[in-house]
Amino acid sequence: MTWINKLKNRWGVTTGWQVVVILLVFACTGFTVMYTKRWLTRWLSLESTWAVWIFNILIILPLYQVILLIYGWLFGQFQFFWGFEKKMFRRLINIFYRKNS
Repeated sequence: MTWINKLKNRWGVTTGWQVVVILLVFACTGFTVMYTKRWLTRWLSLESTWAVWIFNILIILPLYQVILLIYGWLFGQFQFFWGFEKKMFRRLINIFYRKNS
């Protein structure tokens, strides 16, 4: 089984082209957020480690999610990425509300 077939099964998509487009969306989002983060940290003059960490969590993480949806829409894969976002959000919520067994 090729890696594209493994990703098709994991993500529930039907064609190898969809896998390529999804990977392209992840790549574009990563580059966009990387350059935006670099520009914003310079513009805000963030130099201390704790300030950068707080900035990353409060600003960059939500920004990544929004940009991921925008690129997903531009590349015609909005439904996939909307489902991906909901799944990730549910996992984050479960971390904070996990019941002790």
